[in-house]
Amino acid sequence: MAGLNVMRATLKSKLLLKLGAVAFILLLVISCKANPVSDLKNGDLLFVTAKESGLSGAINKVTQKQKSASFDHIGILEKENGRFFVLHAAPKGGSQKQTLKDFMNDQRKDRQNIVVYRLKPEFQHTIPSAVEKAHSMLGKPYNFNYILDESSYYCSDFIERAFRGDHIFKLEPMTFIDPKTGKTNAFWEEFYQKKNLKVPEGEPGCNPNGLAGSEKLVRIKEL
Repeated sequence: MAGLNVMRATLKSKLLLKLGAVAFILLLVISCKANPVSDLKNGDLLFVTAKESGLSGAINKVTQKQKSASFDHIGILEKENGRFFVLHAAPKGGSQKQTLKDFMNDQRKDRQNIVVYRLKPEFQHTIPSAVEKAHSMLGKPYNFNYILDESSYYCSDFIERAFRGDHIFKLEPMTFIDPKTGKTNAFWEEFYQKKNLKVPEGEPGCNPNGLAGSEKLVRIKEL
């Protein structure tokens, strides 16, 4: 009889342990869903989905390369003392360091989503120097001409420069031709005309869609 009681107690103990393990896993799943940024890493790249109209739409129309990638902005994530910040160049504020919370709120206000990309393991070692370089560029104004110079930066330009020392991304000839018409996109023609500038067709540059298409990155998730 005593042996039977011991066996029952043992089975009960094992059952409680299994139930506890299941409960723990469920808590982890719930916690991850409640806190979508918990698994983000230092150096992750945050791509912002493009709008269909305005400057955002115009950028996307002449740069989109993949059906799954339709972006008009990008920033690099920095984890500092347990807090997340985004280093990026934006029309409002220029090259800046912004809390992830504020960055996410800005995109929500514009009804744009954020997609996280991450450097593949063999390129992770480039992140510390990229973050350091990004810090050195903070405070510079935004480059509203989208023509490379050393005194102002646009979003993808900021990121390309941050990783330039390790050749993670590369500059490519820019195009402002609408693939649907084969002609210079009307938005960009008027855009540069107002600035008394020639459309910089073929000049070196970069864009968020081009960076997202890099084979050195993997798409992680949407925030």
